[in-house]
Amino acid sequence: MIMNFIRNSRVAAGIWTFLRIYIGYQWMTAGYGKITGGQFDASGFIQGAIANSTGEGATVQAWWGTFLEAVALPQAELFTYAVMWGELLVGIALILGIFTNFAALMGITMNFAFLFSGTVSTNAQMVVITVFLLAAGYNAGRYGLDRWVLPFVKQTIQNKKHKVEKEVAVAS
Repeated sequence: MIMNFIRNSRVAAGIWTFLRIYIGYQWMTAGYGKITGGQFDASGFIQGAIANSTGEGATVQAWWGTFLEAVALPQAELFTYAVMWGELLVGIALILGIFTNFAALMGITMNFAFLFSGTVSTNAQMVVITVFLLAAGYNAGRYGLDRWVLPFVKQTIQNKKHKVEKEVAVAS
């Protein structure tokens, strides 16, 4: 009954729209600030998280610190670019309600990366809201571009599938 409301109710879709736009605004402004500020460099953040993964009172789990040191720090320039543009694009997608589930999934992935790195801020709140958006599925983007884009994409894929099936049948 609850899941039916979350996934199908138009009232719930209105609630998800409000929450989706709120979360999208948070992501978009964070990304835009990093892109236009000219000061953002992920290497400092990564080094801070690594430093907090060792010793007594470590706030970052050792396995995450090892990942950051071995993978993220050597690729800090790539991670800088991915964080800035990822935040901006996730925000825009959530505000517009286009590819909502994918955008929410990418957003929650970034939230967890920040939480694993020892940053609390609004990340925990954003995770909770995003979990509801993901549970809502299509209904989270009902009042957004997903209403038109997803059926178009689905129809396009089905048409290409049928075309390939016909070509295979003719070739046989």
